[in-house]
Amino acid sequence: MNEQIQAAADKFAALVAQQLERVEKMKEDKDFIDYSKLNPIVIGVCGGDGIGPAITKEAQRILEFLLSDEVKRGKVAFRVIDGLTIENRVAANKAIPDDVLEELKQCHVILKGPTTTPQAGDPWPNIESANVAMRKALDLFANIRPVKVPEEGIDWTFFRENTEGSYVLGSSGVHVNDDLAFDFCVATTEGCERIARAAFDFAKKNGKTRVTAVTKANVVKTTDGKFLDICKEVAKDYPGIELDGWYIDIMTAKLIDKKRRTDFQVLVLPNLYGDILTDEAAEFQGGVGTAGSANLGKKYAMFEAIHGSAPRMVKEGRAKYADPCSIIRAAVMLLNHIGYSKESKLLERALDICMYEEKKLVITGREDGATGEAFADYVMETIQKLS
Repeated sequence: MNEQIQAAADKFAALVAQQLERVEKMKEDKDFIDYSKLNPIVIGVCGGDGIGPAITKEAQRILEFLLSDEVKRGKVAFRVIDGLTIENRVAANKAIPDDVLEELKQCHVILKGPTTTPQAGDPWPNIESANVAMRKALDLFANIRPVKVPEEGIDWTFFRENTEGSYVLGSSGVHVNDDLAFDFCVATTEGCERIARAAFDFAKKNGKTRVTAVTKANVVKTTDGKFLDICKEVAKDYPGIELDGWYIDIMTAKLIDKKRRTDFQVLVLPNLYGDILTDEAAEFQGGVGTAGSANLGKKYAMFEAIHGSAPRMVKEGRAKYADPCSIIRAAVMLLNHIGYSKESKLLERALDICMYEEKKLVITGREDGATGEAFADYVMETIQKLS
């Protein structure tokens, strides 16, 4: 018994040391990258696996179409990164193979398709999520997911903390013995403060009047309590913007409360709660296949679809019918992030027309619907009409 306790304590001590080192690195990183000073801005296109390469290729075509003049001028360059497949990751026994990570670090922004995360019963070893590993390696601390349904009065922007919480040590739990296992939840002052400030900065710049912190601080008192307390401190620097706090369980209910849900504007959440709530929220605008997300750090940024890799579609030969709308939504956010707001708004408007208004093509994921390539062509034709 004593040996088991000591082994668990030794592992925990190593994890604490690792996290303290991470805190010091966060304190050293001060300034955000200035894209206007880059020549060129390098956009990495990483298809991932499953349906990822199929849908990401279509988003890349649209981006190249919109930025063709910038590419010719040498202001923008595209770089394709193919190595983030489950097969390559298993062969390297790493969430991200070293050579792939180096390729990613040569890019300023990354458009990323979904990647397969092994789970119990899969034929793959238990390697860490590539998404989690990328967020940690590139310090992409803010996951931003907008959800809009104008006819329902819904206009939400979620700021999910991306590098801490219940996910940061998700593959580092401790099996003390056959009867007892521990996982860990991490909250740091630097991590909580920077995500809270990002949410309030967004609210201020976009004329929002409310930021909602979502936690379970009444039960998870140490880490969630720290997150909520720091949100309260940051709120003092933003007069005119109200902070209210909700618990994650009741918040999942209030998003479907028609009388209450239109009150929410900007929501800031720890990692796990943000993952769950944004998937629920995406259902209001058509499901996770319609929503993109941004993962922002001070030096790097990654934009991705929020759904999975759908290996069954590939196995059944249906990858070409996969819906590219989520990754195209991510491309909208990418354009805006690097300073091409005009092109971003044009693509967003074209996508709204194609998805919700004209609906000349419908994607079903099967032969009775459009292919991703045909839908991307439809979007580009719509852009030309709007230009």
